[in-house]
Amino acid sequence: MITEDAARWIVRGPVVSAFAPLDPLAPGHALVIPTSHYADIFDTPAQVLAESMVLVQRVSGAMRTALKAGGVNILGASGPGSEQSVPHLHFHVVPRWTDDGFSTWPTEQSQRQIASDPIAQLANTMAATHSA
Repeated sequence: MITEDAARWIVRGPVVSAFAPLDPLAPGHALVIPTSHYADIFDTPAQVLAESMVLVQRVSGAMRTALKAGGVNILGASGPGSEQSVPHLHFHVVPRWTDDGFSTWPTEQSQRQIASDPIAQLANTMAATHSA
């Protein structure tokens, strides 16, 4: 639980909130979180995810307006093996400028091999669950 005085809040709401991380990657870097506890994307209700993304979009727009950012990176990790560092769903919203001197894009490909076609497996699973 983040207490009132333990964070620099950007916005606090009943469902989702945004605050500044302790060690920002860039000026204005923000974390968007559900106010209630959900460990990761897998156990977060769809409506809470939708409200999280709406706040990500609002924070991104504020970065473009207030900080003159040329874009943003939206970063997240969920579940074991994803390098999720905190067991509470959160999205990093990192303002970017063409001359900021760093990259948040992976520079290597996964070494994981899957025996059959992974895209066909995903499509079949999605069709079986009737979720689009």
